[in-house]
Amino acid sequence: MTDISTSVPLTRQITSRTVLRAVFENAPVSRAELARLTGLSKQSMSEIVRDLEDEGWLRVTGRTQGAVGRSAVTYELEPRKAFVFGVDIGGTKIHAALADLTGAIAGEIIESTDSRGGERVVDQIVRMHDALLEKTGIAKKAVKMGAIGIPGAVHPKSRQLTMVPNIPGLTDLAFEDVLRDRLGYDILIENDVNMAAKGEQWLGNGRSIDNFVFVALGTGIGMGIVNEGRIVRGARGAAGEIATLPIGADPFDSRTFMAGALESAIGSIAIRGRYEALGGTPGLTVRELFERKDDPAAGMVIDEVARVVATSLVAISAVVDPEVVIFGGSVGARPELVERISFYLSRCVPVPLSCTISPLGSQAGLFGAIAIALEQFRETLFEIPGRADLGMAFMAEKTS
Repeated sequence: MTDISTSVPLTRQITSRTVLRAVFENAPVSRAELARLTGLSKQSMSEIVRDLEDEGWLRVTGRTQGAVGRSAVTYELEPRKAFVFGVDIGGTKIHAALADLTGAIAGEIIESTDSRGGERVVDQIVRMHDALLEKTGIAKKAVKMGAIGIPGAVHPKSRQLTMVPNIPGLTDLAFEDVLRDRLGYDILIENDVNMAAKGEQWLGNGRSIDNFVFVALGTGIGMGIVNEGRIVRGARGAAGEIATLPIGADPFDSRTFMAGALESAIGSIAIRGRYEALGGTPGLTVRELFERKDDPAAGMVIDEVARVVATSLVAISAVVDPEVVIFGGSVGARPELVERISFYLSRCVPVPLSCTISPLGSQAGLFGAIAIALEQFRETLFEIPGRADLGMAFMAEKTS
């Protein structure tokens, strides 16, 4: 029987994984086309496809008409052969989901984040994972990979979490290792705004765009950078932490040290402060402020914030040169703000940046987590063990 595990001969691992990759990249696809794409003999291909179908990796999608009237069966990966676990952790809520190999969500759960943080959040994630298994009827062994977005920086080498101000105790944990041990499969953690950028690249306004930035503006501000199709993380995982840009406030003012100059000027606390300083009704939420269409003070605040954001985008553009800026977050998703940002950009640069609002809303981070988990699982699935022996083994199978 065909097997993609490392317990079978290398030649069979290579051919099985090669066929799976070809099906994934070209589905729906016939056996004859797979033989042409991989260089395997028709006999070998028939055996491998039959075994992969028997083991649940492939399914029949239909038939294709040949040039001389013959039809051929076409195949694709069986989406429910394996699942991934995606999680978006915020300071106030956790959104978790299980998704199949196409990214279709099989089940999802939202809970308030355990304010005690640390190990309590780990316990909460495991509990939500198990609840999803029960809710969907998916077997635990079918979940192969997970990815989690966290509001902080992840060091690319040490995998240590830093800069997590809203959830206590997470920086004291080897978060990936702890969850791997608890869940029984690999877990990848990533900055939450980077996850949202990945979600935009997969399903949102970043599709087919190699260079863009995702700016999340709400309680604070953060940015995910996609350059040449890849997420930019930086030496310490802090690329895109634009809250500290020296714009909008004095970066040397001790009052801005913790939040950062830019965030101190345009975060939700600053927006309410600006409004009340202009004589606006005290105690309003940012959402209520934006909804006061005929309030001159509210209009002035939106204008002031837009001008500061536009100034920061000019600086960002000089370094990153994105094709598009995608806005998200409770403040960034406000059309009236993005309209004013575009207005100010047109006044200070010859070729203004294109600005748009995420169509994914609050789900961008979750979709990004699912996308990254799927990418990592597919890498693992298609990876060939013993690459040094690849050529000899593959030729042996082709000539068998």
